[in-house]
Amino acid sequence: MRITPLDIQQKQFATRFRGFDMEEVDSFLELIREEMEELLRENANLREEARRYEKQLKEYKNIETTLKDTLISTQQMVEEYRGTAKKDAELIVKEAELKSEDMLREAQEKVVKIHEDITDLKGIRRHFKEELKRLIESHLSMMEFDKERESEVPNET
Repeated sequence: MRITPLDIQQKQFATRFRGFDMEEVDSFLELIREEMEELLRENANLREEARRYEKQLKEYKNIETTLKDTLISTQQMVEEYRGTAKKDAELIVKEAELKSEDMLREAQEKVVKIHEDITDLKGIRRHFKEELKRLIESHLSMMEFDKERESEVPNET
């Protein structure tokens, strides 16, 4: 059974012959009642403070959980970004390699085309020289023929 300050205040003692001094007992009971009230108030304050601390502790635990979750998700995002960046870099390198291979192939094709053009031009030049030589020889023949004819025909002058 719990004793309250009111129980102490209302407590009545039977009086007997040569019993305790009633004023002294009442004074002592009043002192105990006041002390008990003070202890009960302090106890209530401590309980309220404990509730606040428990609530604060729950909030801190929630914050801690949130921070842990955030950290984990951030780490996962970083890993995903890292993986994506690596894949992107590999793709860029691969595209650059393919582009350089295409450029090299095109350059080689141009070289082959230039060599073909040079060969064609050499053939045209050779053909032109032969034609020119034939034309010159033909003109020389005609000049020789004219010279011979002139020498066969007497001079009429």
